[in-house]
Amino acid sequence: MKPRLHHESRKGFGMMRLRGMIRKEGLQIVRDPSSIAIAFVLPLILLLLFGYGISLDATHVPIALVVDMPSEQTSSFTASFTQSPYFSPIYFDDIRQAESAMMRGGVDAIVWLRGNFSKDVLSSGDSPIGVIINGVDANRARIIGGYLQGLWSVWLGKYAASRGKTLNVPVLLEHRVWYNPGLRSRDFLVPGLIAVIMTLIGGLLTAMIVAREWERGTMEALMVTPVTVMEILMGKLIPYFLLGMGGMVLSVVMAVWLFRVPLQGSLAVLLATSALFLLAALGMGLLISTVAKNQFVAGQIAIIVTFLPAFILSGFIFDINSMPQPIQWITHIIAARYFVAILQTVFLAGNVWPVIFANALALVTMAVIFLTLVRRRTVKRLQ
Repeated sequence: MKPRLHHESRKGFGMMRLRGMIRKEGLQIVRDPSSIAIAFVLPLILLLLFGYGISLDATHVPIALVVDMPSEQTSSFTASFTQSPYFSPIYFDDIRQAESAMMRGGVDAIVWLRGNFSKDVLSSGDSPIGVIINGVDANRARIIGGYLQGLWSVWLGKYAASRGKTLNVPVLLEHRVWYNPGLRSRDFLVPGLIAVIMTLIGGLLTAMIVAREWERGTMEALMVTPVTVMEILMGKLIPYFLLGMGGMVLSVVMAVWLFRVPLQGSLAVLLATSALFLLAALGMGLLISTVAKNQFVAGQIAIIVTFLPAFILSGFIFDINSMPQPIQWITHIIAARYFVAILQTVFLAGNVWPVIFANALALVTMAVIFLTLVRRRTVKRLQ
């Protein structure tokens, strides 16, 4: 009977050590303003910057309108630019003035209605419109060109109908946009940004906090206590896991209520997959801390290994399929790639289980790999 009581007391004492480690980390988080700032203030700032400051849409594009011979038809067509939210028209007397304005950067495109516009507008002869687009930013140029083609097609159809004529179009396109019918880049960017934010919380914060303990000598003091390696790791993981999930909840609330990003899928699925990704990010941060015991070095490694790949190679902004093949292979070892796919699917499309399961399995695998490496590299030995 006595040996069993002794064994049970040892087990209980282990849980007491773990609770003590968690309490220690909790007090450190409360006393350290930088941890709270990274977990809650940084997501707030990043979401506001990306949500309001960065947009892949082209709206209120300054465009030059040149009309050689004003008429009822030219007035009707140019009025469609004024009514469009995508353009801010500026009128010029001749094409040379418009070209000069484009060279100065005053306008991004020129629409030139030539003298034969009214005569040939419904004919199949030479085009009565000249269009010049500033192609320095190729993506923006393609967007502006698409807007101009759409505006021209809509106006031409209405004009032909008002004249009682049939517009002969070889192919009639009916556009149907799934998952983001409003074509708002914000709905695409904000969910992906949550992955970048959680990468910062999990990777950067954890790596720097542990490195700070090595610098201050508190880690050496911890190594000579009876606490085990597993208790040390669990004591680090649990508080920062809760802190990261808090930052994630804040990000989701801002995405849905402030930026009006639709959440089509299940909140439970979103929380569960976020927990998987956060475990992988925390594993990366702890692994970095086993290599770098200096805050500056740990921060630099964390930015290079976690933040930059999550920002550039995850599909958050840049399409992975458009990258060179070797870079596409590299993206398969970036945990944020799988989480971005889950976020964009859950937010915009809903619970598409083949996508969710495949990417969640990849996150589980990466979390197990990182945490296993951390466990093997962490030893109670002072070097």
